[in-house]
Amino acid sequence: RRGLSTARGSEPSLNLGGIFPPLATPFSPTQEVDYAQLEGNLRRYASIPFRGLVVLGSNGEYPYLAPRERVEVVSCVRRALPRDRLLLAGSGCESTQATIELTVSMAEAGADVALVVTPCYYRGSMTTAALVHHYTEVGDASPIPVVLYSVPANTGLDLPMEAVITLAQHPNIIGIKDSGGDITRMGLMVYKTRQEDFQVLAGSASFLLASYAVGASGGVCALANVLGDPLCQLDYLCRKGQWQEARDLQHRLIEPNMAVTRRFGVPGLKKAMEWFGYYGGPCRAPLAPLSPAQVEELRSTFSANGWL
Repeated sequence: RRGLSTARGSEPSLNLGGIFPPLATPFSPTQEVDYAQLEGNLRRYASIPFRGLVVLGSNGEYPYLAPRERVEVVSCVRRALPRDRLLLAGSGCESTQATIELTVSMAEAGADVALVVTPCYYRGSMTTAALVHHYTEVGDASPIPVVLYSVPANTGLDLPMEAVITLAQHPNIIGIKDSGGDITRMGLMVYKTRQEDFQVLAGSASFLLASYAVGASGGVCALANVLGDPLCQLDYLCRKGQWQEARDLQHRLIEPNMAVTRRFGVPGLKKAMEWFGYYGGPCRAPLAPLSPAQVEELRSTFSANGWL
């Protein structure tokens, strides 16, 4: 019953091990950022043993926020967050220059780490060389450590393995959040970067246990907005080597996680949050609310797995 072990010879400069919820951004009925509701959610999350929080990821409706709002959200979360909890902030833009500028702003607002999604609008031109150049420039200029972010379901672009291996050697690039779900790829990333100060984070609760089994350090999981304690328990069980209990728990998390990600997306995530005492509220248009039939399907998914 062995727990997780790292192949790395020395401890990472900044330990990313553990669970990070990628926070949903609360909006008022008029679709303005609702900072009071955000603070209310943060108070509830404070009792859950998260390693930290991710702000302005895909689940934070990052593309729909103005630059000014992005910085204000990070400032709000930083004020409410204990200093021992890490704050990762999304700062990836389409151009290298804009990414650097926003990354600097995120650092000034109190982020500990910048989470930088792959630029993808001209995805046909996003070669390994172009992406390595982009991230190297960002890593060089960033006053805080950088975590790469590959989310092909949203960008249509997988950050190439060769780029990851090269970028892992950069002293200011400390990890990757990989949401693709390819466990072979994740295991190879861990193995190929084992000599570097570099950590791999699972980008979804559906494959968290499998990711840990191949050496991932932690997880950035949308479902943690809803079921934070069970995901932290799964993290604990894996670290303690209690694999049978971990497997049983992982099985019960797969369908709810798929429902709040691939199936119903952010509107589904926000609806589920409300059943567990958090503020979900509306999404920003053009994201549409769930239909009554979809709400019922979502609820039955949580119920069937014993969560409601």
